This record gives sequence, C-alpha cells and structure tokens, in this order.
Amino acid sequence: MRISRVEATWCRVPIPYEKQHTSDFGRVGSFDSVIVRVETECGLTGWGEAKAGVGSAAACAGLAAIVNLDYAPLLLGRDPRDISLLWDVMYNTPREGYAVADGHGLPQLGRRGLSVAAIAGVDIALWDILGKSLNVPVWRLLGGRRAERMPAYASGGWAPADRIGEQLLGYVRQGFRGVKMRVGVMDGSPARSAARVRAARAALGPDIRLMADAHGTWTVAEARAFCRMVEDCDLFWFEEPVSADDKRGLAEVRACSTVPISTGESEFTRHDFREIAELRGADVLQPDLAIAGGLTEGMRIGAIASAFNLRLAPHLWSGAPAFAAGLHLAATQPAGFIVEYSLGHNPMLHELIEESFPAEDGMVAIPDRPGLGITVRDSFLREYGQVAR
Repeated sequence: MRISRVEATWCRVPIPYEKQHTSDFGRVGSFDSVIVRVETECGLTGWGEAKAGVGSAAACAGLAAIVNLDYAPLLLGRDPRDISLLWDVMYNTPREGYAVADGHGLPQLGRRGLSVAAIAGVDIALWDILGKSLNVPVWRLLGGRRAERMPAYASGGWAPADRIGEQLLGYVRQGFRGVKMRVGVMDGSPARSAARVRAARAALGPDIRLMADAHGTWTVAEARAFCRMVEDCDLFWFEEPVSADDKRGLAEVRACSTVPISTGESEFTRHDFREIAELRGADVLQPDLAIAGGLTEGMRIGAIASAFNLRLAPHLWSGAPAFAAGLHLAATQPAGFIVEYSLGHNPMLHELIEESFPAEDGMVAIPDRPGLGITVRDSFLREYGQVAR
C-alpha cells in the first residue's frame, strides 16, 4: 500500500444572511476549512481536515499550499499506515532522519501555526485510511470506544441579555442538557458579559449545564473580574478567558476563582498542552484536532489530560472530518467525557458528507463505520473549492 496522491482543497461555503451570527470575529459570512484527500495505489481514500481559524476567520490559501507543495512530495510513495513515522517526517523535515534514528524531535523551524495544522489534515486522513484498510472504525484502532454514545453540549449563544435565555432554551428544547454561550470583548465589558450569563442562568434554571466562552479576548484583570461576578451562576466551565499566548495569565485566572477553566482550541501540539497542565492553567483541555496536530497528537494530549487528572473535551467547531476525528478521540480516552455540537450554521458538517451526526436527546452516536465513518461528496468540493490568487 503506497500513497499516490495528496491534495488539499480550501472550501469556502457562503452562509445565508439570515443564518449568520456576530461575535468578536465579526459577522460570520462563510464557513471555511481545508479538506485533505489522501489516495493510495490500491484504491483507498482517506479524508482529513486542516484549519487556520474558525468559520470565516480563516486564511486558508496558505494552509492548503503547505499541504500541496511542502508535504505532498514527502509523502508520495510512502506506506500510509506508518502514521507515527509520517507525522515525524512532516514535523522534523529536513532532519527527520536524525529525529527518527535518535528517538527525539528535531523539528523544522516553522513548527507551529499553519505547519502543524497542515500535518493535522494529513494525519486525520491517514487514520481514515488505516481504518478502511482493516475494515474497522478508528475508535477500534485507538483502543476501543468506552461508550456507544457521548453527551454533547450545544455550542452557540450570541444573543443579547434580553434574548439569551430564549436562545439557549431553544437548544434545550432540542434535547441538550448542556449549552455554551459567547462572552468577552464583543460585550464591551466583563459586567455586560456577566449580565448576559445571569440572564441565561435565570432562564435555564439550575439543572442545565451552562458554559461561557470568551475566545481569549480578555486581559487577566478582566477575566478575573468576570469570574467574581458569575461565581454564583454555577458555570460548568469558563472557556479561553485570555489569549493563548498568555499561559501564565491563564493560570492566574484559574487560581483566583472557583469557576472551572477550559482551553485549547488555539494550541498546537502536546507541548502547549503540557505547559498548560504543568502551570495548572485549566481543568478541561480542548484540542482542535484540525489545528493541534491530528489524531496522533490528540492521543498524546489525551495522555497528558489523564496524567494530570484533567478532563478532555475536543473542540469540534469544524467540518465533518475533524468532527468525526474528535468523536473517535473523545470516545476512547480515559479523560474524554463530553463533545461539542455546533448550533451555528455549519454546512461543512452537515452537507460535506453523505452521512450525518445527529444529536438525539443530547447525545451523539460514535460511528461504527470503517475509518472515520464519513463519505465526502466530491460535488461539494467542486462547488465550493477555492483557487488561491
């Protein structure tokens, strides 16, 4: 079995105006992601996903170019089942020979950011191929799923204080027992965000899990002030209170409050997550597999979560390949306990593939089809694929 083709396609899917939402990223007018196809000489095709950002806040042309121009030549003719080796080939190039022989990393100089996201897209596709080659789902390769279904929380919540309760109750009426809302710089001040959280809790009552996500937009002082204002609102977690560049600040926020802290969607590789764990900066780790390095790195991050007695909840605001990969990871890791379910308009999750991932009674089934369990529509890629100019 040899790799015969590696191709990344930047997909930009317009979102109808009436289904758009506004956050600190502005008004989200499209959903963008990079879909990676890896083909083999024996006819198997694997699908992966690489991300440069969330929704339309993504510069995807360069990310697709890294896969197509930098990594594809390294992979052609290789055995796609050598997943760990190929991860090191991409991460350590041009010193991968030394790295593999000596048993430690000698990473290329541009080893974070888009380079790791590009590795992630390829890596997810390789796991898809391995599962298909053995006719088993990826979760079987990762040690077996711990449950056939996992609880999911509804991820949305952009409405102002006078409407946030009704918006979140709409998610509850769909069967979700946990809901997440956005806070942060988009509200203008921690006090206004806290007012929205209090309105949400008053509408939801005490039995629904409520999370708040600041997208890393606050200073340490602002995040600490927000925590003080909402300590009686029983937040299940407060997500990304400060910039991912300020891990010590993250730890300061966690140390000052009883509100649990989660983070990780902006982090790359196990090394970032190890630093967060060592600083005691979070209670819940949230790697986005299309950013952090794929399933291979996701397992390593899961091991860190378990070793530090933290919890794992992959960031799943993504297209179908990364969403499926996150499901397989969460279902197999000792620290996995809940998954994210986007309630924003997401054609990359619901229209890219033939299958679906319905949330029923607040639970999502872990697919038992071979590989990731997805069939990508070529017609979708043709319709929405972009050419970098």
